Amino acid sequence: MKLIIQIPCFNEADTLPATYEDIPKIIPGISEIETLIINDGSTDNTVEVAQKIGVNHIIDIKSNRGLARTFEAGIEHCLKLGADIIVNTDGDNQYNGADIVKLVKPILEGKSDVVIGDRDTNNIEHFSWFKKRLQNVGSAFIRKLSHTNARDTVSGFRAYSREAARKINIVTDFSYTLENLIQLGHEQLRIESVIIRTNKQLRKSRLFKGIPDFISRQFYTVVRAYATYRALRLFTAMGIIILLPGLVGFARFLYFFFTGGGQGHIQSLVFSTTFIILGFLLIMIGILADLISTNRKLLEKLLEMQKTQQWDRK
Repeated sequence: MKLIIQIPCFNEADTLPATYEDIPKIIPGISEIETLIINDGSTDNTVEVAQKIGVNHIIDIKSNRGLARTFEAGIEHCLKLGADIIVNTDGDNQYNGADIVKLVKPILEGKSDVVIGDRDTNNIEHFSWFKKRLQNVGSAFIRKLSHTNARDTVSGFRAYSREAARKINIVTDFSYTLENLIQLGHEQLRIESVIIRTNKQLRKSRLFKGIPDFISRQFYTVVRAYATYRALRLFTAMGIIILLPGLVGFARFLYFFFTGGGQGHIQSLVFSTTFIILGFLLIMIGILADLISTNRKLLEKLLEMQKTQQWDRK
């Protein structure tokens, strides 16, 4: 059983040695443990540090493409290298590497396809009260959309079986965590959470500029990902919300028309007709989007078959 631990890096020369040192060298049930660094256009000496500390594999991307693209590149390379289990961790030494054992155990036992590390954010000291509440509310919302029980939905400390990794397709350029969870949740994979430890914060996150930026980017990612797999439901709900006031207004106009001639209520008729047309348009868009979503699902199956034939060939 081969485990590859991938570490996306962007200017992580200072923190990478501590992250690498934390990685366990022996895990029961695992015969090979290898490491992979995906250098995302770093301007420091991240690659030189990785070579010096003994990282097994290095992908050197010359320009910064973002975490999502880096993560996907790592997953594909791990599959090419024959990984049976892939663990993703961060290069800033946020997660306790010893807990990789906890992540891979449910997969080794055949109980799970994906295991997500739960940081127990309510007890993280450097998280503000607002950030903790935001994390709780956001995770509850994503659990509902993804049909999973993942407790820490934005945690990047994750383990994937080979079968689960083959299904991964990332579209967003920001952060893969939520899109990945929604996709794999709708694929009905077995997703489990395990409590993990975090290390002392060595630097602030560079993924986003602040809380408002984080919320706006993640909201866009969530809506886009959910619309991909539940387009008809999403647009139909939006259409009904807009359609109902139009129908109510139209019924009101008909009442006054038959009881009092309808004079003086033309504005209500125009208003109601506009809402009815917009509501029906959204429902029609939902039907078209659902057909496009069906095509994407078929393409994802073809991509999975291609990955299996290309990288699982003995």
